[in-house]
Amino acid sequence: MAIGRLHAFVLDCPDPVALAGFYGAILDLTIGYQDDDWVVLGDHDVHPHLAFQLAPDHEPPQWPDPHHPQQMHLDLHVDDIEASESRVLALGARRLPGGAEGFRVYADPAGHPFCLLYET
Repeated sequence: MAIGRLHAFVLDCPDPVALAGFYGAILDLTIGYQDDDWVVLGDHDVHPHLAFQLAPDHEPPQWPDPHHPQQMHLDLHVDDIEASESRVLALGARRLPGGAEGFRVYADPAGHPFCLLYET
């Protein structure tokens, strides 16, 4: 039996609105709630959801440097890796070293690693 249920996946970042816009464009979700230091994609009352919290002193990970670990990452399944890569790069992502057959690694605009997973 589960101890709890996932409520939200929260990313600390220096600009919650901008990072929510980045992931909202990738996932086709709009901002459902926003205050001075908190932004939620989708319906704020539906769980789980993706949220972004202001962290003015946020230090981004430096993939794959173990002295600045990734802290977290999202795996996002895509149907067309080439088209998806073009779109996330246009939104402000950058490609990171690593990856393998079936996934590629990127950093979001705040430096958080995420992977695009695809069928080979």
